[in-house]
Amino acid sequence: MDTNSFIKRIDETIDEKWPEMVAMSDAFAAAPEISGREFKTSRKLVDVLEEAGFDVEYPYMGLPTAFKAKAGRKGNGGRAAILVEYDALPDVGHACGHNLHGSMSILAALSLLPLMKEIEGELLVIGTPAEESDGAKVKMAAEGAFDGCDFAMMIHSNCGFSAIHCNALAMDALEFTFIGTPAHAAAAPWEGRNALNGLQLFFHAIDMLRQHVKPEARMHGVVVNGGSVPNVVPDKAVGHFYFRAATRGYLDKMLELIYNCARGAALATNTDVEWRNFEASFKDMLHNKPAEQMITDIFEEVGVSCKENTDFGSSDVGDVTYHCPALQPLIDISGGVVYPGHTPEFAKAAVSEEGHEAMKKGARIIARAILRALTEPELRAQMWDDFKKELEAGKE
Repeated sequence: MDTNSFIKRIDETIDEKWPEMVAMSDAFAAAPEISGREFKTSRKLVDVLEEAGFDVEYPYMGLPTAFKAKAGRKGNGGRAAILVEYDALPDVGHACGHNLHGSMSILAALSLLPLMKEIEGELLVIGTPAEESDGAKVKMAAEGAFDGCDFAMMIHSNCGFSAIHCNALAMDALEFTFIGTPAHAAAAPWEGRNALNGLQLFFHAIDMLRQHVKPEARMHGVVVNGGSVPNVVPDKAVGHFYFRAATRGYLDKMLELIYNCARGAALATNTDVEWRNFEASFKDMLHNKPAEQMITDIFEEVGVSCKENTDFGSSDVGDVTYHCPALQPLIDISGGVVYPGHTPEFAKAAVSEEGHEAMKKGARIIARAILRALTEPELRAQMWDDFKKELEAGKE
């Protein structure tokens, strides 16, 4: 196999298709669609893939805006997946850059498609909606979308720097509901049981628990229902919380302490409490050292300087890393200027000239990494060996 010839052809296709993908990305930014409602956006992506020659399933896995495109033949080659994100945020639109790096993934896929007739291996392009809310990758991973994949990746937009690995935290999104008894707050407050007091005490208990969990753990919440008027003892109070930890295993242990805080708050205020997940739970992002070394080399090849690691909150890509070797590097889209995510400044960077150039470089990185995963059995074996080690470590 003439790898250099393949890379040359990949770069030529990216140069050819790049203006079209820039226009598509900017159009997504001009008409953003929020999580789970990416109907026009996903339709456009599917149209591009179908017109290029991919075999596309849409909708996919019961998700109306998800899709799976495939090309190639497995044979003795690998199976690799390119992940595509495309949902926007309420109010600030594509302030996380999904318009840009989603189009980047499609550009990489288009550059690989002609090669799939000449190499053994199967290329998947998987559209993963709702990253900003319920995290469709969680459901998709649990139901087998990435089973049998030797490698999966995408690159996420970032402002200020590029990085090889995201230290994404495992996360649970939990709703706690305290139930009491209503009463007239002035005439007969002793007849009531104040649910808001229970929720308030729970907040204080969580604050005290922070001293006794590992430093990287995160616990934060808001009151979404605290009663309606001050003259009535609140009989129902609801809080939404995100709890995060470096590994899924440690988060599970931490949750038992959190549940005890809720039980104690209810007992102390003579109320009842119940809890449930109001969004999907995210796993942490497993490392894969052979894959990270490969992608580091490729970043250098295309002239992108990067950090080794960076903190990244939480991501549903973490669930993918528990099913197959997977990566989500970051690429700078702002020319080194630091803008926080989910801000209007970040949204502007996602349609900037610097962002457009980052799309081209990112597509080259993704395509080269996928090509190696498809065609290098020794690399695949190394990634799987490390995957199994990291999977065991993640249970601690």
